[in-house]
Amino acid sequence: MQIIESRSSSKLLTPGPVDFSKILRALMVAISSPSAHNSQPWRLVIIDDREIMERLLGEMASEWRRDLMADGLPDWKVDVIIEESKKRTLRASIWILVCLTMEDMDRYPDERRMKYEYVMAVQSIGAFIENLLLALHAQGLGACWRCGPLFAPDAVRKVLGIPRHVEPQALVEIAHPGGIRSKTRKTLKEIAWKNRWGEPLS
Repeated sequence: MQIIESRSSSKLLTPGPVDFSKILRALMVAISSPSAHNSQPWRLVIIDDREIMERLLGEMASEWRRDLMADGLPDWKVDVIIEESKKRTLRASIWILVCLTMEDMDRYPDERRMKYEYVMAVQSIGAFIENLLLALHAQGLGACWRCGPLFAPDAVRKVLGIPRHVEPQALVEIAHPGGIRSKTRKTLKEIAWKNRWGEPLS
């Protein structure tokens, strides 16, 4: 319980070599995560090549720049945002790109149920990432869950050769802990009720 409660995202990781066996151990734990229909819709690319990291960030930044410019931000502000994000992400020693595939999910003839199948796959991916983060933390590693790949899937596919039916979902940055901020959490009374919505837990 203490391991789970003490986990926190490392916003600014401490650079340095990471024992790759710990990454593999964490992944072996994470693949035991629950998933809809036991479909295990997660697919992974583990990245530790600095040249590939730089290329991936460059391609993703191009798509991000387009979106930020469309938001009306001035060039200088866009440059600052992108460069700060790149520097932060490159502090990680290893990245794990987590992707989603629908190939083993159930199929229905109607759009409504297929939408729910997709949501179930996304929920399964979330369970996988959470267990991965806990397994990394239990071994003394720092990690941060980033969702940039959702906003630049074509860039990720281009650099890493990911097929069209596989969707980039998240980038888990891993190194040594650092830059951890204190967590603020709502109380149970603010987010949970007993038997009926609005009924207090007491």
